[in-house]
Amino acid sequence: PPRTCLAMAWCLQPASRQAEAVRDGKVTAAALVEEHIARIERLDGPGHGGVNAVVIRAFSEARDRARRADAALARGENWGPLHGVPITVKEAFFATGLRTTAAIPGLEKHFADSNALNVQRLLDAGAILLGKTNVPPFCADWQSANPLYGRSRNPWDLSRTPGGSSGGSAASIACGFAALELGSDIGGSIRIPAHFCGVCGHKPSYGLGHLHGHVPGANHRALQPTSALK
Repeated sequence: PPRTCLAMAWCLQPASRQAEAVRDGKVTAAALVEEHIARIERLDGPGHGGVNAVVIRAFSEARDRARRADAALARGENWGPLHGVPITVKEAFFATGLRTTAAIPGLEKHFADSNALNVQRLLDAGAILLGKTNVPPFCADWQSANPLYGRSRNPWDLSRTPGGSSGGSAASIACGFAALELGSDIGGSIRIPAHFCGVCGHKPSYGLGHLHGHVPGANHRALQPTSALK
């Protein structure tokens, strides 16, 4: 499409602008969610020509939450600074009802029964979860090929890698599949894919972003109930 059309797309606007637009009534959360879903369905996927970033999709749940977000605003309720903003999260983070494996053998049938603490904090701020993004096995590689979901590709050149281990994360943001993404990083897993995909990736100081509900877990607290850590 012409560049002017792309510039007008909400899905390519900063998350802060999307949140402001929802609060100001310039766009509904439902419309934002539909625009992001349409873009994922058009550009993503494991086949040739697809980026293959959002490998787990929660579109029905996202549409329902968007309707509730709009109804809440109509009543004068604001869920928080991310009210109505579509996000994706790295597959390694627990999200209730969604598969969480980090491509570790034996976890293929593992579905989270709770949210990771950082995922819950995003939801508490009003965000709408569209799905989860691809990772390499054990989140331990600088590319993102996964035996369960296939290989993620760099959106700027599909013959190249988006990096890893948050490769699906960076590709998702670069494509406008989500306004924000939750990744994880020890030795460059956010920063390297962000560089490869031309987006901003931030690694907070160790301990500021809690590892509860992240696979692999960094310590014994990683799999404790979220309520025990608030």
